[in-house]
Amino acid sequence: MTDGGLLVIGDAVTDVVALHGSPVMSGTDTAADIVLRPGGSGANTAAWAAHLGADVRLLTRLGYDSSEWHTTELVKTGVRPHVTVDQEHPTAVVIAMVDKSGERSMLTNRGAGGLISEDDWASSLLDGVERLHVSGYILFAEPGLRLARLAMAEAAAAGIAVSIDPASTGPLRDFGIERFIRESATAGLIIPNLDEALLLSGATNAERAAVLLSDMYGTAVVKLGSEGALAAVGGEVVAAVPGVPAEVVDSTGAGDAFAAGFLTAALHGVSEEAALQAGCRAGAACVAQVGGRPRYGLDLNRLYPIHTD
Repeated sequence: MTDGGLLVIGDAVTDVVALHGSPVMSGTDTAADIVLRPGGSGANTAAWAAHLGADVRLLTRLGYDSSEWHTTELVKTGVRPHVTVDQEHPTAVVIAMVDKSGERSMLTNRGAGGLISEDDWASSLLDGVERLHVSGYILFAEPGLRLARLAMAEAAAAGIAVSIDPASTGPLRDFGIERFIRESATAGLIIPNLDEALLLSGATNAERAAVLLSDMYGTAVVKLGSEGALAAVGGEVVAAVPGVPAEVVDSTGAGDAFAAGFLTAALHGVSEEAALQAGCRAGAACVAQVGGRPRYGLDLNRLYPIHTD
């Protein structure tokens, strides 16, 4: 275990993953292998970090339909879940359509996850925590935004490092770029993928985006998929690493796994380069399997059993 704990605030989602070898055609059937997996950006990051040895707790909101299953799956990976069960809304669901290259298109219903709020917060969640990591999805609904403000302010006041993952370009545009930067200014570390980094910075390449974002946040880590990752601190690129070769089966959760690898290594006090390498290794492990969580004895394409409450 690491010396300092990691608190993740984010979504837990039921992922329905459909792997299809031919393009999805309107008005007809397309053959696919379909599996059920526990997912969600925040929960994926927490699960991978725990799998990699971090002391992790996750604050999330689950629905009445599947909270017991999700909580059990988190515990299996070593996460300490802090869960509110919404008795009126189901758990969030994502239908991920994955093509033969491993790229995915997603249909999302945020369900109970979109209603997480400051009412779910307790200051004691920060006890023993060295870093608070916030999934950007939390900011995109007003209750979650109020929670993020409260949690980040309390963490900063307690001297706890704060990081944020911007989540996705579509919601970022809808939320507003300047507004997102303003609301997440407490964070000293931002971990976007390339598209998010370019959108947030207005830059035209990864290096410039990292530099500009590090001017805003202090440290910026830009995920480049199979090309690796780079880090900038205080307006200067300080490390860049190549990707780790992997057979891409499903890219779901790869960015979440990278964040977990980076954050877990950073909690050990390693250099930015070593933390980037740890992130790339976790991302490569993730894309080689179906779903966004670490595996523990499950066949790659076996239908995941779900037991509703």
